[in-house]
Amino acid sequence: MSEEAAIEGDGASCPRPLAVVLVSGGMDSCVCAAIAAEDYDLAMLHVSYGQRTQERELRSFEDIAVYYKVTRRLVCHLDHFRQIGGSSLTDAEICVEEANLERNEIPSSYVPFRNAHFLAIATSWAEVLGAQAIFIGAVAEDSSGYPDCRPEYYETFNQLIRIGTKPETCLKIHAPVIHLRKSEIVSMGCRLSAPFHLTWSCYQNVDLACGRCDSCALRLRGFREAGVADPISYV
Repeated sequence: MSEEAAIEGDGASCPRPLAVVLVSGGMDSCVCAAIAAEDYDLAMLHVSYGQRTQERELRSFEDIAVYYKVTRRLVCHLDHFRQIGGSSLTDAEICVEEANLERNEIPSSYVPFRNAHFLAIATSWAEVLGAQAIFIGAVAEDSSGYPDCRPEYYETFNQLIRIGTKPETCLKIHAPVIHLRKSEIVSMGCRLSAPFHLTWSCYQNVDLACGRCDSCALRLRGFREAGVADPISYV
């Protein structure tokens, strides 16, 4: 075998592409990180936006990054969301609603146009890093009905990236769990050894998850339907 052929046949000589993964600290973004880690080197982005549990979510982000041995990390703070208000996650005067998984209207926990801000930061960082992908844990079918979690939202944002970045930039948003139910996300995470024990989903508590908000209810239902024990503790 020639030296050239030996080099071409050596997988170690071909660096893997880089992906920026938005990691909130929750179970969906954790599974996204597990999916991305199969084919990409990872850079992890976390955004604190004045939400009630931001310190707890940041801790989960750091723990997940350590689990995946990710050294490229970026933590951003969008405190203007707290000034804007309009969401029970960022406005202390608006109560977090009890879970109602059958509701049709958008819940008070919706943070207006939040994911566009997250994706803009991810795109800027990814372009600087030369990353080829952005991963986000948006879920459409089994979520609280947030409008910025719909597939067409990310299809449109990919067009914006194509138009608004340098000609040589090759970057695409991936939302690999967007069509899955929570139970399917749990099952996939188990297959990929995602560290669910490090994640945090509760909208209002930072010590023991409340078990009563939409996010807790969706998580609990997902683990129950998947036949898997949820590794975090609840009130």
